[in-house]
Amino acid sequence: MDEMDGRNKSVVSEFVLLGLAHSHSNQVLLFTIFLMLYLLIVSGNIVVMVLISRDHHLHSPMYFLLASLSFFDMWLSSITTPKMLTDLLRENRTISFAGCMFQVFFTHCIAAGEAVLLVAMAYDRYVAICKPLHYFTMMNLRRCTGLVLTSWTIGFIHAMSHLVEIMGLPFCGPKEIDSFFCDTPLIIKLACVDIHDLDILMNVECGAVGVPCFILLLISYTNILVTVCQSSKAGANKALSTCSAHIIVVMVFFVPCIFIYVWPLKFTWLNKLLAVFYSIFTPLLNPAIYTMRNKEMKNAMKRFINNYLNSKRNF
Repeated sequence: MDEMDGRNKSVVSEFVLLGLAHSHSNQVLLFTIFLMLYLLIVSGNIVVMVLISRDHHLHSPMYFLLASLSFFDMWLSSITTPKMLTDLLRENRTISFAGCMFQVFFTHCIAAGEAVLLVAMAYDRYVAICKPLHYFTMMNLRRCTGLVLTSWTIGFIHAMSHLVEIMGLPFCGPKEIDSFFCDTPLIIKLACVDIHDLDILMNVECGAVGVPCFILLLISYTNILVTVCQSSKAGANKALSTCSAHIIVVMVFFVPCIFIYVWPLKFTWLNKLLAVFYSIFTPLLNPAIYTMRNKEMKNAMKRFINNYLNSKRNF
């Protein structure tokens, strides 16, 4: 009994992250690439938030939600990327138990919150295109604030459920995680108990957030596409351009999450690639797509630069 009681206690104080590469040359190459991408992610999303907050032309529901998305994206990447970059430059790729739980909680909190926020953005576009006369009644500041708070609340509850379940597991044996960050499916495999039922429960919990959001997004964009096809050609082209950009973001974010958490694949290298997609490429794509393809954002950037140059001249 004493031996069994001892095994039931968590004796693992840290985990080892195996990372993305093993050879030194590949590590240096990946470090250079991901460092540049991370700097672009942070700077790009900060620029979006600054432009929207400072330019009164962008003080509308759509841009309020877009600024919230940039905030989500910046933190989604910042939870895992800095640790991954430092690990690429050293041999000892350990992470403390507390640090691992930190990554688990905030990764799921931000990812689930962003999934809900993308639904809110799709609803905003649905109202703007399908019910334009009621747009400012249905999408006022109070409604938008409520949608953002709802996304944070759902993300927090989802992340807490994962954290509580993992914290209750005994870890007394292997401690190697074959990834570049602590992820729920990989951590529970290291527990010293049968995790079959817990694994299914985790998939169901992720599916309860991801699948309804994905279905709502499909419904919203289907209604939008049906509506724009019946409208004028000019309006249809503009709406299709906007929706196509949104759909790209949705697919890049949701498809990897579904195959990692809801319908997991058995290929470790593919799971790593999908994790890189939703934690790095999605936060990178959002500011690029929403800024470079958006006329109002381009004009706001020009006004911001001109105001800055004029203030420098006056100074």
